[in-house]
Formats: sequence, structure tokens, C-alpha cells
Amino acid sequence: MSVILETVNLQKYFKTPKGYLHAVENVSLQIEHGETLGVVGESGCGKSTLGRTILHLLEPTGGQIFFNGQDITSVRGKQLKELRRDMQIIFQDPFSSLNPRMTVGEIIGEPLKIYRVTKSKEEYRKRITELMDLVGLAQRNINSYPHEFDGGRRQRIGIARALCLKPSFIVCDEPVSALDVSIQAQILNLLQELQRELGLTLMFITHDLSVVRHISRSICVMYLGQLVEKSPAKELFVKNYHPYTKALLSSIPIPSIHVERERVPIKGELTSPINPKPGCRFASRCPYAQDVCRETTPELREISPSHFAACHFAGQCN
Repeated sequence: MSVILETVNLQKYFKTPKGYLHAVENVSLQIEHGETLGVVGESGCGKSTLGRTILHLLEPTGGQIFFNGQDITSVRGKQLKELRRDMQIIFQDPFSSLNPRMTVGEIIGEPLKIYRVTKSKEEYRKRITELMDLVGLAQRNINSYPHEFDGGRRQRIGIARALCLKPSFIVCDEPVSALDVSIQAQILNLLQELQRELGLTLMFITHDLSVVRHISRSICVMYLGQLVEKSPAKELFVKNYHPYTKALLSSIPIPSIHVERERVPIKGELTSPINPKPGCRFASRCPYAQDVCRETTPELREISPSHFAACHFAGQCN
């Protein structure tokens, strides 16, 4: 399979009164055509910022972004507008991401008007109804407003809008975190069905490891703006090398009163992401940290085939 998206040492900094906040720091990853890459980590780790920077909703501070082999790091104007046909996003909050003054049909069809895709009103309406059918929305709701729907159907509207221009790559920015558990399953199944039918490539951002295990082919774990582990999804839950990953996995609840999982508590203070000093950003909370961890930033290196970790003592922390 060929690579559709690649980032090389991607960086995104935000200026603050105390210095620069390093929200995304030297992130390098690849996503192949038709696969789902899961990006996980606790709130504030930079995963949403990473997705938005890739799509140019936020401009990168440094590094490179390649899409279908083309360097899109500095695209602007008409080039960026054309790029948006192929790269879309599904937002976390299905209500605030929809214009409350627009009907379902207007929301879904807005990209058709912006890009002048359809040539007649009949073709315009036909495309909208096709998209509504595709995501499981009844056509009778075409003139309804977002406030008339529950969270699951609002998110279906957002998915239909993202699919409007037939993109090949979609960033799913925690698309089910604001939904009830039963609705989450429906939306996840819908995304998987659409991926199979349309050949989509997904970057699935979430803090829920159970969800990412269900939908992803490979997983990246982020901590304070950096990738700390990257692995095939199935392998990560069996074999993991970074202490932070171990702590995350130990927090997954087991739906049984007869089985207990050993918890790996995380103690200590967070390292400030504002003008961070060299060294591992997890060192202040890691029970295995040594002097080298506080002085030298570990590189993301291959520990086993297709399994990478950014830890000086990867595989030795048990």
C-alpha cells in the first residue's frame, strides 16, 4: 500500500506571555491509503492540534507535511482551497460544529455551492439526499435544523458534510467522545462501513483506548506534544514499551467483576510544555527515570518490527 500522508518533524508552537508552548514537537508519522491511524493520549497532549495542523486549520511552525507525495507545508490560497476537496475533518462537538441558522440540507450542501460542483438545483438536491442516505439520515429531515436532532444524528450531519466533496483523507477529531455509549457504537460502525465503501483513509483522534482498538490499524501514543510510541494496533495491547503507554492501558476498565487489572499509577508533576528543556517530558512522572532521561531527549526508535518507542530504556521497564 502507498503512503497518502506523511509528516516529518512537524511542529506547532503557540506564543504565550511566558514563552512558546510546544503543542506539537517533531512529530513524524505515515498513513497508508485506506488505513485508520489512531492517535491517543490524555487531554492536552496535542493530538487535536496535530490533526488541525495537518489540515492547515492551524499553520505549522516547522517541519513538513506531504500528501500523496506532494509537499503541502506552505500551500496557500487557491492551492489550499483545492486541497480541501481531498482533506476534511469531523469535529468533536456535533452541535457547535453546525450552523444553527442553516437547515440540514444547507449544511450538507454548502461545500457544493462553494466549489460549484453541481450544475442545477435538481443535481444539487440529489447529491444532498444521496449523502443523507449514505449516513443514515431520513430525507424528510432535509429542511430541519440542528437543534431538532440528538447528538448521534447531528454527528451524522457532520459526517455527510465531510463526505460531500468525496475526500480521500478525513481527520476524525474525537467524533464520538460527546455521545452516549450506544450511539458511539453506531457512529463507529458507520465510519467503518464508509471507509470500506469509499476507500477512505482516516486519522482517528481519541482519548478512549477501547474505541481506538476497535477502529484502528495502527496507533500513535502522544504525550505533551511528542510521539512516545507507535505500533500496529493489535500488538500495542499485547506488547508495549513506553511507561506512559503501560499506564494508559492499565486504565482501561474491564467489564467483569471477576477480573482485576493491575493499575499503573502516574505520580509526580507535569513538565511544562512552555519552552521545555532537553530530556524526556515524562521523566518527572516516570518511576524508571534516570539522569539520562532528564538530560537527553529520547528519539523514537524501532524496538521491534514496525514498533517504535521514544524511551532510553524501552523494553526494560517492567
